Amino acid sequence: MNFELLQEQEFIKKPVEVSIQDEEGEERAPFIRKEITKVELCPDHTHLRIYFDQQKFFAIPLDSKVEQVGANWTATDMCNKLTYVIRKVG
Repeated sequence: MNFELLQEQEFIKKPVEVSIQDEEGEERAPFIRKEITKVELCPDHTHLRIYFDQQKFFAIPLDSKVEQVGANWTATDMCNKLTYVIRKVG
């Protein structure tokens, strides 16, 4: 997974909207406004953790397909058929 895109595009410490979508593109949770505080690997190096505070984070499998189009960063987990979407606000 190329998570450097997430850091290079200055998503860190800026307002973003995040959502998890199923394979049909329907939201499992609505977009919510958050601020990403840090991005790091989990202890067993199988997932990328995207933190919103010291305890709350998304854990995205490292074998997910990552794309960035404009202000949208997506990671698609093919195994679980979920897409994690992060988009810049403003």
